[in-house]
Amino acid sequence: MKHSILLAALVTAAALCACQKTVPPPQPTIIVSGPAGAPGAPGNTGAPGADGSNGAMGNAGNDGANGKDGTNGSNGANGAKGAAGAAGAPGNDGSKGDTGKTGGDTIVVVPAQK
Repeated sequence: MKHSILLAALVTAAALCACQKTVPPPQPTIIVSGPAGAPGAPGNTGAPGADGSNGAMGNAGNDGANGKDGTNGSNGANGAKGAAGAAGAPGNDGSKGDTGKTGGDTIVVVPAQK
């Protein structure tokens, strides 16, 4: 409605300008406010806020229970064969033999005849 009154005022002013100046000036237009318009649409949602700061560090937890003893390990493998021993030292000299008999039977060797 405001616009139609304003348009009418402009058309009247244009018509008066086009005519001769003998026409008396128009009476001032009294604008009367209309009823209040409908409420506007809701605004857009704002951007997310910044992240909050980190909380304080918690207290240390209690010590855990002790673990059970492990099982015994397997027996180790047999060792490698040892190296050969060094040669033994020379033996001691044997004891002296008994003395031979003196004088025995005499053997005469006779050549064979042909």
